[in-house]
Amino acid sequence: MIIIPAIDIRGGQCVRLTEGRFDKETVYAANPADMVGIFADQGAEYLHLVDLDGALAGSSQNLTAIKNVLSKAKMPVELGGGIRSIANIEMILALGVSRVILGSVAVKQPELVAEACRKFPAKIVVGIDAKDGVVAVEGWGQSGDMQAVELAKQMAQVGVDRIIFTDIARDGKLSGANVEATAELARQAQLKVIASGGVTSLADIRQLKQYEGAGIEGCIVGKALYTKAIDLAAAIKCAREE
Repeated sequence: MIIIPAIDIRGGQCVRLTEGRFDKETVYAANPADMVGIFADQGAEYLHLVDLDGALAGSSQNLTAIKNVLSKAKMPVELGGGIRSIANIEMILALGVSRVILGSVAVKQPELVAEACRKFPAKIVVGIDAKDGVVAVEGWGQSGDMQAVELAKQMAQVGVDRIIFTDIARDGKLSGANVEATAELARQAQLKVIASGGVTSLADIRQLKQYEGAGIEGCIVGKALYTKAIDLAAAIKCAREE
């Protein structure tokens, strides 16, 4: 199982939100690129990058900060946040991003996701963010009026092979991962799933690892790294244990 550290960007800075609320923001670094070396030194194999302003605006916003991160990253980087057109996907991939994460557009324009999967095989990941099982869109500010499992199944049908599943109610709260819901999503949709939201201890990672066979291939860790609740090197070692 892979551990993926998260860098969330807002206003050009590295921040963390609680439950996706923009009024509950903590700034951890003025320059997000500074986090790349820190994570690399601890063994990070992949980076998860989110353009929070982009999620609200509906198009990529923090391009300078994103380019700075990419220039320092020796490992692959996935990027999400407001990417809602083929042109935007092409632009992001041209910068050197390895995987593009599509969120709101998966609910509103599944045909665009299908086109993206055809045009950019193995480069498209769908982020499903849910609270109480219901999908949230537009920077988590609106309900998508759809169950997360239903959306995951729909995405499997249009060619998606990997989902990032975030439990909003747990995100940024260090309250533990929603392992059962994540495993159930993987089982029902028959997709690879990366868990996100609430991962706060090595115990969470061990729990998630038990469901590798069901499709959970990794987890994203954010606030727990910044608050030092989890040591990244220890988390990676734990995830690799047989």
